[in-house]
Amino acid sequence: MIRNIIPVAKLAPPMMSITARKPARLSERCAVIAENSVGSPSGALPGIMAFHYRRTMVSKTTSKKIAKRPRQKPVARKPGGKTGQQPKPWSAAEIGEAFRRFRKINPEPRGELRYVNSYTLLVAVVLSAQATDVGVNKATPALFAAADTPEKMVALGEEKVREFVKTIGLFRTKAKNVIALSQKLVAEHGGQVPRERAALEALPGVGRKTANVVLNIAFGEPTIAVDTHIFRIGNRTGLAPGKNPFEVEMNLEKVVPAEFRRHAHHWLILHGRYICKAQKPACDRCPIADICKWPEKTI
Repeated sequence: MIRNIIPVAKLAPPMMSITARKPARLSERCAVIAENSVGSPSGALPGIMAFHYRRTMVSKTTSKKIAKRPRQKPVARKPGGKTGQQPKPWSAAEIGEAFRRFRKINPEPRGELRYVNSYTLLVAVVLSAQATDVGVNKATPALFAAADTPEKMVALGEEKVREFVKTIGLFRTKAKNVIALSQKLVAEHGGQVPRERAALEALPGVGRKTANVVLNIAFGEPTIAVDTHIFRIGNRTGLAPGKNPFEVEMNLEKVVPAEFRRHAHHWLILHGRYICKAQKPACDRCPIADICKWPEKTI
């Protein structure tokens, strides 16, 4: 008896091939696409998955819009301190009285940098930029013992100068400037510190403030070097307000009486360093508290 044998291929259901394509539509974004053996698409993604996909995307888009907040503009700091009040201008009589009191307390004020001659004064002031006088004074005695003239400093060399001043901030740049200005003093000024502002400011590492200090201390010129302390006092008290150190300097030269101008630089620096400090000014110990125009003084 012969039985009919059905081919296995006819019993098996048609096979579905799964292939991956570059996502291009909704169903394909979920990485699902089916093709039958002929190659025609089997259909879109099931409705439940498509609904979930659309709901998720809408939720994300909405949350992003809600989370976005308008950028707030920075609040500008009010002039005149916390209260925003500008200090009142000083009268000529009040300015004269303030400096008379400074002179009575300290008739011959001196700077706190240590030096042995005009050259070492220049070097000390250059080293004191963005550093404290105390820190500079710890480094310079040994340096000046080894080299107290431009010729000796050039012979000492930049590498050894760095070793002497390495405890001072920006010591590499400052050591380079010390050697460069010493070379220029030897080559153009016979090893002497010039008395002219332009010549001083032409030296490496020397700006207007450094030139003013040297002119005042070494040569007795009535210059006013505006540092951070004097800049603060000028603006805080209204004595000589200005947007930058040069403006404060110019305004101080206008209002400080000629008889006090030579020492005004030192009086104001010492006053700002020990009394009218940036943080917690000692108004209770201020010798000019009754004259001071600062709206926030604590007396």
